[in-house]
Amino acid sequence: MASAELSRIARHAGTILVGQLAVMAFGVTDTLVAGRHSDAALAALSVGSALYISVYVGLMGVLQALLPVWAELRGGGRGHEIGRSVRQSLYLAAACALLGCGALLAPAPLLRWADVPPAMRAEVQDYLAVLAMALPPALLFRLYSTLNQALARPLFVTWLQVIGLVLKVPLSIWFTFGGAGLPASGAVGCAWATLVVNYAMLAVAWWMLHSQPLYAELAIRARIEAPDWRRLAEFLRLGVPAGLAVLVEVSSFTLMALMIARLGTVASAGHQIAASMTAVLYMVPLSLGLATSARVSWWRGQDDAGRARASLRTGLALAAGMALLLAGTVALLRGPIAALYAGSPAVAAVAASLLGWVALYHLADAVQAVCVFILRSYRVTLVPLLVYGLLLWGVGLYGGQLLAYRGLGPWPALQSPAAFWMAGAAALGTTAAVFLLLLWRLTRAR
Repeated sequence: MASAELSRIARHAGTILVGQLAVMAFGVTDTLVAGRHSDAALAALSVGSALYISVYVGLMGVLQALLPVWAELRGGGRGHEIGRSVRQSLYLAAACALLGCGALLAPAPLLRWADVPPAMRAEVQDYLAVLAMALPPALLFRLYSTLNQALARPLFVTWLQVIGLVLKVPLSIWFTFGGAGLPASGAVGCAWATLVVNYAMLAVAWWMLHSQPLYAELAIRARIEAPDWRRLAEFLRLGVPAGLAVLVEVSSFTLMALMIARLGTVASAGHQIAASMTAVLYMVPLSLGLATSARVSWWRGQDDAGRARASLRTGLALAAGMALLLAGTVALLRGPIAALYAGSPAVAAVAASLLGWVALYHLADAVQAVCVFILRSYRVTLVPLLVYGLLLWGVGLYGGQLLAYRGLGPWPALQSPAAFWMAGAAALGTTAAVFLLLLWRLTRAR
């Protein structure tokens, strides 16, 4: 049974990973394109993408938290209930889209608080205004993706994400540098490319929902009902703490960019390269977390606690092994990786110095990420939120700010972005230990 479960989780996660890497390649593409355009464009992209990711990933977490609900329905042989549940989730997606668009269209107070240089603010605000229009299709596509993951059929989503990348690359280059009558737009051009791709992917997903036999038995295509407040309250009890936890987790990472911005363009650009690499590495534990959560929830739907525990252990073992491999690779190749991204030797030097810390950061990040997805399968979402708030914001972000600008204990102020990566790695390592203990106690009691 163990080898069969390993194979199933690995195949599921591998399919998700290809699609997630394609999506992350959107950001990598933008980083490369903006970096080749100018250091100023790369710095604006660093700040703008940090804000957008904080908003998007937090809202995505609310919707993605529905995966265990749909996977349990499938495991319990209640597939006919999934369609109504999916239709009700559209109300949740609409509320998330309105909230997110409002935040992206009013970033000025946060940019002032973070001391983002005035010369950079206009381009950042234009970048976010375009991404506000791209947010609704992104959230709706995330619902489609979550449904397919719950059904253990992620291949449709992966193909759409890969095709989206094929479209994204030339569009980002064209809109950023201009040509064929289109003026150069810098970092804002990357946002326009994202908008076009998001709507194209959503259109194809909508067509597939209405044409593929896979969805017919779920009755998804029935007319949407009026809001079921009891069901929506259940979604909110699961999704809001999960979404807030993701927001805290990601913002502790992305807000580094705002706090590092005061160190200047070279520091911001170097940090953006390290952040981009971290985000790519994170796709491996994210994929394993989604696949493991779907499998654990499947067994819980069948009321088989023993097999759910076996799936849990298999997913964690895979995540730890892959994290060791990837972290070692980044540590060994940090110089060539930095040179690939940066057009400026000064930026490449800063990035190379940060990538060693990225390797340590990823080791802890991988373990805690899979743990938190599994905890959602057991409907545990509030405790991870509290742990994230205390450790990632309190130790990682605030500790990094102290170490960078004021000094911390016996250490003087480093005046370097490395301070944030040191504190973040320490916070994530502690978080991983807490989550492992929580999972052990939770599953032992069952």
